[in-house]
Amino acid sequence: MSFACHLFGIDRQVYYRSIKRKEVKIFKAEVVVDMILEVRKTMPMIGGKKLYYILNKELQSLDIGRDKFFAIMKANHLFIQPRRRYHVTTNSKHRFKKHDNLILNIDIKRPNQVWVSDITYIGRREKPR
Repeated sequence: MSFACHLFGIDRQVYYRSIKRKEVKIFKAEVVVDMILEVRKTMPMIGGKKLYYILNKELQSLDIGRDKFFAIMKANHLFIQPRRRYHVTTNSKHRFKKHDNLILNIDIKRPNQVWVSDITYIGRREKPR
């Protein structure tokens, strides 16, 4: 190892210190992941900001700040995927008359033979005059 360090122009101490630093970094990340998973047992859908707020005291003792905490969460895929919100655009179960589909039995052969439209009513907050 002395020969390799001499070739690269660094001390052996620097080489071994960098290895030790990487091991400590990995150990801290594993501790943080374990803490996150422990909290998620009771609150499975808790997000990163609230997790950071809850674990802040323990993270300070490990010398891990907010950005490092989020980097560890990202590296271990611990962020909660946001739920997709689907907009309800049609309510077919209403009390009003539903008209038949008049173009079902028409054989459409050329453009502009059939036109279709939709009427959308936009509610207003004030009452009509």
